[in-house]
Amino acid sequence: MLSAVTYIARPDGPDAIDQLADTLGALVAGVAAGLVSDAVIVAGAENDEVATVADATGAALVVRPRGASPWLTGARSARRDWVLCLEAGDVPAEGWIRTLDRFIGTARPETALARLRRPQSGLPARLILRGESVLGVARPRAGDLVRREKLVAGPVFAPRLKARHLIARIERA
Repeated sequence: MLSAVTYIARPDGPDAIDQLADTLGALVAGVAAGLVSDAVIVAGAENDEVATVADATGAALVVRPRGASPWLTGARSARRDWVLCLEAGDVPAEGWIRTLDRFIGTARPETALARLRRPQSGLPARLILRGESVLGVARPRAGDLVRREKLVAGPVFAPRLKARHLIARIERA
């Protein structure tokens, strides 16, 4: 089982609540399948609408301190060993439940990071990914499945983690 951490940077932005609802709605299938056990919403600022959504969905709500990593902030409230990092508007594509469940069930203890594909990424993001495949991953990003203990240890992975690329992908709502 895993905890889902969803980051909403600008809760008062246009369509922000709709994007958050799309992401949380996509996680319902994971809850029904027994993969997702809890959800944490990390907001960039306090917002009544986000608090209402969190209350209605049973998700924990935390406000990210200025300059802190949203994934580290959310991981502190997560209850499971694995944390799925998402941004509001991220929607895991078909097959994600089976892929993540299989990965979690077979991951060796030294494996700490898996990465879902983001086909909509631009050229700069793809170049960064190519560099990370050689040097390792220094910081988590949206679309990563990370062991909670690694996230709680700090905002930067030391030593860098080798990412295992999964066939599941994330689309934008």
